[in-house]
Amino acid sequence: MYDVDDWAEIRRLRFSENLGIKTIARGLGISKNTVRSAVRSSRPPSYERPPKGSLVDAFEPGICKLLKDCPTMPSTVIAERLDWPHGMTILKERVAELRPLFAPPDPSQRTGYRPGELAQFDLWQPAVLIPLGHDQFEKLWVVTAVSGWSRFMAAWMVRSRAAHDVLWGMRRCLEQFGAVPRTLVWDNEGCIGAWRRGKQVYTAEFQAFRGTLGAGARLCRPRDPEAKGVNERSNGYYETSFLPGRRFEDVADFNSQLQFWLKKANRRVHATTRKVPAELMPEDRNAMLAFPPVMPDPSSSYRTRLGRDFFLRVDTNDYSANPRFIGRLVEVRADLDSVVVTCDGLEVARHRRCYARHETHLDPVHARILRQIREEQAEVPKLETEVEERDLSVYDHVLGVA
Repeated sequence: MYDVDDWAEIRRLRFSENLGIKTIARGLGISKNTVRSAVRSSRPPSYERPPKGSLVDAFEPGICKLLKDCPTMPSTVIAERLDWPHGMTILKERVAELRPLFAPPDPSQRTGYRPGELAQFDLWQPAVLIPLGHDQFEKLWVVTAVSGWSRFMAAWMVRSRAAHDVLWGMRRCLEQFGAVPRTLVWDNEGCIGAWRRGKQVYTAEFQAFRGTLGAGARLCRPRDPEAKGVNERSNGYYETSFLPGRRFEDVADFNSQLQFWLKKANRRVHATTRKVPAELMPEDRNAMLAFPPVMPDPSSSYRTRLGRDFFLRVDTNDYSANPRFIGRLVEVRADLDSVVVTCDGLEVARHRRCYARHETHLDPVHARILRQIREEQAEVPKLETEVEERDLSVYDHVLGVA
């Protein structure tokens, strides 16, 4: 038997040097039959061991029967049903070979995109505690977006997964795009929508948001991560390239560092397209929808009557309002940065939104107004009322004692 080195040398001498079989055999010190075999073989020699039986062979009919009844049955359950007496590794390998014969195929489709066609959105929770003030720290959420065609990335950190925060994060991402993709793609996020009885059902807040923009929407099917793979990969890119080694003072600092990093990240050569997203974005933007004259306002709002303590609650925090409007109907609106209270169009309070929990915020101006009101009330003179005094003899006469 000859090895691959002999095989290569024999074929070189035969086909390149045009030497005869006997000459080659004599020169290499091997038999003429070996030379003839090497010349006839177009593939290098390889050692092939004859297949030996496996411990699983005797159990294969039982495995096939179980998989036919239930193609998704785990290997551990199969081992239990068959009283498998050996190690699990060889059983799992055989089950992995046999399962495709009974399970329906689940292919994934490679999707192409056109300029301006769509953008994929998602929520990403960085594994880092963000200082919220008042000695509180918490893991917050980031709304991420990627344009399907240019792979241009946008992101913004928000306080919660509530609709008003997530939609504000979407608006910030669209502002980074500079236009509105024709279709907004989301996973089954509770504040956006869900699949119900085979239909896509959106929340009222999201419908109002996309209706103002004039954009379409699409929800990914449940348990279908490939449908939003572009954004899933970008979230992984944040984890490996943005987060490591960074420290954040607060939410504003996180967003500031993120925006600075995104400018560089969008100028890199994308690993899939082999193009620079920032250079493709102008063409992508031209094919998108223009911003409407009035942008959607997804702020959280409610109307209530200002109570005697002149504080109003947003999330879990209490914010003061002008005490002179106690008893009046006021409207409270909260966006990502501020809490504004108005009464008949007149602003009666404005606070910076606090991301910490269970805190009370008293505006010094409102505290001064409260003192003024109390001083004004103290200066009002008390009215003295004259009460008639009746002669006691009148009662004696009525009672007949006098």
